[in-house]
Amino acid sequence: MKNYDIKDPSLAKEGKLRIDWAGKEMPVVKLISERFGRGKPLAGVRISACLHITTETANLALALKEGGAEVVLCASNPLSTQDDVAAALVDYGIPVNAIKGEDNKTYYKHIITALEHKPQITMDDGADLVSTLHKDYVKLTANVIGGTEETTTGVIRLRNMAKAGKLIYPIIAVNDAQTKHFFDNRYGTGQSTIDGITRATNILWAGRKVVVCGYGWCGKGIAKRAQGLGAQVIITEVQPIPALEAAMDGYQVMTLIKACEMGEVFITTTGDTNVIDKAHISRMKDGAILANSGHFNVEINIPALESLAKSKKRIRSSVDEYTLGDGRRIYLLSEGRLVNLAAAEGHPASVMDMSFANQALCVEYLTKMKGKLKPAVYPVPEKIDQEVGKLKLASMNITIDSLTKEQKKYLESWELGT
Repeated sequence: MKNYDIKDPSLAKEGKLRIDWAGKEMPVVKLISERFGRGKPLAGVRISACLHITTETANLALALKEGGAEVVLCASNPLSTQDDVAAALVDYGIPVNAIKGEDNKTYYKHIITALEHKPQITMDDGADLVSTLHKDYVKLTANVIGGTEETTTGVIRLRNMAKAGKLIYPIIAVNDAQTKHFFDNRYGTGQSTIDGITRATNILWAGRKVVVCGYGWCGKGIAKRAQGLGAQVIITEVQPIPALEAAMDGYQVMTLIKACEMGEVFITTTGDTNVIDKAHISRMKDGAILANSGHFNVEINIPALESLAKSKKRIRSSVDEYTLGDGRRIYLLSEGRLVNLAAAEGHPASVMDMSFANQALCVEYLTKMKGKLKPAVYPVPEKIDQEVGKLKLASMNITIDSLTKEQKKYLESWELGT
């Protein structure tokens, strides 16, 4: 019986080639996959994963399957699916329910299909799978050992669930691993966001006034890459410490309402709603470009933009032109969804190698810890985080020093001083 829903099975050959290409940049996941293949630590474990269906995710899914897991995938964003990759995974025996450009109804139908797999482990990217499970399919949580979450947005949602006493099983915040947010969020989001905007618009960055909303790890990465291409970068923030850091990193820092009067490209990276609102759009210059690199398409108030517009037309594959009542034109990229995945290919595989190595090892950890963890959001065990870092260094042919016995003793003591 057909247990998948994809655009076109004939795309599988192309997808396999691209999965193999990404795999060459994912040596840590490959090492884990080889170990999983020998020991089968996930034998018979049912995993439902709501992730971006990309070449990098495919390598993670294949590693989990190699470990003996029964994996079912659905998309965590309607525009991020790579249809050839979905076809390839189905051909490899991994059911996928994801089609690039699917509407909201289909998106949630695919999530429900993944939940009907009766997962013992959930893997999420934004917490839509987990929230749907807790709201509408709570009976299925009896099967669940634990889960993992990949994004800042998802971790925030899950911590709020835990705080409200609604979280039913333990979840590991993979996003918060040092080998994830230091690298994936900063270098991955930084490069892929600039890549997505460039592919969508073909703009010249040099001399361009770029406003980055939010100076977390993603915002830092985007700002650095834009600055490296010659852009004049402005940072907006709501928290004093990141704002101070941005100022001391050499960026202009101001309120968004002020930045709107001078900015040419606006990029949201906050994880919050209506960051760019009606009042901001009303002050923007003719030709302003709006892009979102946060997980959900709520950071730009699209209904407000539409209410101000007298017409809308698609002028490039990922660019919608809104003409406002006074004749100004505002350009929205990728319908306000993740521009790095909707208009490009997402993070480079070598960065996702670390993030997905954490995912694979945390799934193995949760399986071993079955019944021993209370419902809560847990950090990635430091041993796993450190192991991923060591494996990545080894894959790059980098060796580092080790502490001597004397140095270890000094660091563990309190008596030694001046």
